Amino acid sequence: MMKRSLSILSLGIILLESAVTAALAAPPRPADQDVSCEILVVGGGLAGAATAYEGLLAGRTVCLTEITDWVGGQISSQGVSALDERPTQRERRYFSRGYLELRDKIKRYYNDLNPGDCWVSESCFLPKDGHRLLAQILQDTARKGKGTLKWFPNTVIKELDITPATAQGNTNAGGQQIQSAIAIQHSPAPNTRPINTEPLSQTIEDAYRYDNSARFQKKILRFSPLQPRTSTNQRPANWYVVDATETGELVALADVPYKLGIDARSHLEPSASSTTQDPYCTQGFTYTFGMEQTQQPQTHREPSFYQQYAPYYSYELKRLASFPLVFTYRRILSPGEGKEATFGGIKFTEPTPGDISMQNWTWGNDFRPGTSADNLILTSEQLQAAGQLQPGGWMGGLRTESLRKGEEISQGYFHWLVAGTTDSQLGDGVKQPQPNNRYLTGLDSPMGTVHGLSKYPYIREARRIIGRPSYGYSEGFMISEIDMSRLDFSTDYYRQNLPPEMYRSLVTALAGVEASAVASNSLALDKVKRRSRSRIYPDSVGVGHYAIDFHPCMAKSPPEAPGNTDREGERRGAGQAFPFEIPLRSMIPQKIDNMLVAGKGIAASHIAAAAYRVHAFEWSAGAAAATTIDFAFDKGILPYQLVDELPRSEPQLVELRQRLNAQGNFPAFPNTSIFNESWEGWR
Repeated sequence: MMKRSLSILSLGIILLESAVTAALAAPPRPADQDVSCEILVVGGGLAGAATAYEGLLAGRTVCLTEITDWVGGQISSQGVSALDERPTQRERRYFSRGYLELRDKIKRYYNDLNPGDCWVSESCFLPKDGHRLLAQILQDTARKGKGTLKWFPNTVIKELDITPATAQGNTNAGGQQIQSAIAIQHSPAPNTRPINTEPLSQTIEDAYRYDNSARFQKKILRFSPLQPRTSTNQRPANWYVVDATETGELVALADVPYKLGIDARSHLEPSASSTTQDPYCTQGFTYTFGMEQTQQPQTHREPSFYQQYAPYYSYELKRLASFPLVFTYRRILSPGEGKEATFGGIKFTEPTPGDISMQNWTWGNDFRPGTSADNLILTSEQLQAAGQLQPGGWMGGLRTESLRKGEEISQGYFHWLVAGTTDSQLGDGVKQPQPNNRYLTGLDSPMGTVHGLSKYPYIREARRIIGRPSYGYSEGFMISEIDMSRLDFSTDYYRQNLPPEMYRSLVTALAGVEASAVASNSLALDKVKRRSRSRIYPDSVGVGHYAIDFHPCMAKSPPEAPGNTDREGERRGAGQAFPFEIPLRSMIPQKIDNMLVAGKGIAASHIAAAAYRVHAFEWSAGAAAATTIDFAFDKGILPYQLVDELPRSEPQLVELRQRLNAQGNFPAFPNTSIFNESWEGWR
């Protein structure tokens, strides 16, 4: 290890002293504020909050930026304040320590973990409380760990200063580092309306421009490393940058390799809906909103755009075609006690006046574009064409028009719920008006916006990095469908639709301890018993468990077109998953050595990402990112050097995993072993 440490130190000195940096556009004026930190976390969702939480407990100086003014992402600014969890993991409380603290704080505040009495989750609550409670946790954590939190709401990253590659001859070494970042923080211009008056589509482009506007005043921030306390304390990296954004913004801005949308069908992704990659078909996104049941009927005006989206709305399935069922699905506050009811085999309590529901419904307020004309998250080619990858050109990497339509389809969905009489999937006579409900708006509403929509849409799929090449992953590391899916891949569909060699490779990959026998043809394919667990990674630094849950793109453009359907085959990979792991390799991008990716941007395939996207996973990934960074500082190494010799022994990787486990940030589920096939009971 001494030889490695000396080479690391030399590389670090070269990077720090290099006078040649990547092209960086000059802002219109010098930075209004210089900010230094050891960890710059971009994105204040649950992954970002978890990174900050563990960084603060380690006594680090953490800068946390967020495009909205709320911390918490899914539980707050995106309005998805219904924790997506699986029963066994919840019953055993096998979550990261910070996530458990958050759940416990919610329970103490309401005297109930589920104040909404929803039936989709064991915990549904108000988004505004999610922000407030999590913000308090971070403040308390900073005091407890003697760390420093520098919180920057209403802030976006505009530019990255990246050194050119210096490492040669090592495919695992990226050789580049982020030296600084330029950000823009906005606040209301004098005598204007407050933040959160207008929906995101009307403000996002303004937020990424340097110049003051009639709407916003701008402060230019320059983030850079906090220098070591002593001159002799040389590090290979003086700070780390974590992309915890919802769409993989820094992944695109830094131009590291990534994927979007459908992966080509292979033995690793056998349920893929296409034989070729399609970057435009990502999972749908959703603007959530709150609605309240009232004692008296309300007057509802039809939005001017309603008829455009009316052909889309539906209860989707007959067993779900009940307004009380849909209302209570994600009910986030229930001060009364409704009568017990059952519909479609689902038990719930009927809504009563004063109940508040958060709406997040596939054939309701999901917006599901899937073509190059309307995809939300722009590809690298689209970004290049738009000039967003030129110095000073970054504008967030999203299609503003699709944001606007997502807002409209959501507001139209409320009108359908209360006044609609059509159903696109179930036909006439199913949908009945429900006038005793009102749409909640205002800065004191559950979403904290004048317009009533969530401050940011719920994003289900981001730009997903391609990890660095490693043993068994010559094209770059990636978590795939077969690494965690419970699907029966021996069915006729896979036997008949996969080429023979691809099917053999699939069976071999799933054979577990029998893999060598299959590979040598000493065991017939139809005699193979597939493994009954997820893939076990030697570099696992976190855990998660959720179903592979699809909100697929639509077949035609525009998504709301009459008669439109899901993209054919997109739901084939949906289903239950085994408890799964978060390998460190999935968080390390190519090219850049002082950057980690947490949350939805990890190296996971399109199908795998449909499970790796929920609340507890995001927290676990963020906790792993911060602990890995703290460990790298302590050991004087770079994160990729913890995994660059796999599958050979990595003693420091073992030490990192021991640290995570001792913290209560579990790197693996109990009794994880290649010989343990007892995972069917994990619901």
